Amino acid sequence: MTLRRPLVPLAVVAVTAVALGACAVATRGRVGNRSVPEPAKTVDLNRYVGLWYEIGRYENWFERGCEAVTAEYRVRDSGAVQVINRCRRGDPNGPTKIAEGRAKVVAGSGNAKLKVSFFGPFYFGDYWVLDHDPDYAWSIVGEPSGRYLWLLSRTAEPSVETRQIIDARARELGYDMSLVRPTQH
Repeated sequence: MTLRRPLVPLAVVAVTAVALGACAVATRGRVGNRSVPEPAKTVDLNRYVGLWYEIGRYENWFERGCEAVTAEYRVRDSGAVQVINRCRRGDPNGPTKIAEGRAKVVAGSGNAKLKVSFFGPFYFGDYWVLDHDPDYAWSIVGEPSGRYLWLLSRTAEPSVETRQIIDARARELGYDMSLVRPTQH
């Protein structure tokens, strides 16, 4: 005797899985760098912590509509890094959106690679400091897929010369700068 199982529940599961997969792919950005290099410099966390202004990024679903974006990092006694991201919705004077998370340094990375979490105890996001100014005046942050890029500065409006240095360095690292969305402050 064979048992017949209705195909409807199986079809619903299959359609749901395909829809969720399509949504996951749709929310990911375009690949702007097919061969992201490993970070080449070590990072002094005591100098890296503090307030950073995002001056440009590859657009992504979690920052869509954000302007006046800042990221603040603090090292906790445990060695973990507290992350506080802020943005203004719609324009630089819009309502504030805050996302708090934490990061931990990847062992053997010279503090240049971190795993970041904004959702519970699991560390999923890669945060790679690909380059930074010797005085920590600017930083270029990416991750292995090449879909995310952040250009950070200690000032909301860096000089034209500093911006040219950051853009040139990101280009040298292999990033398609035509995908960079400037951040308004």
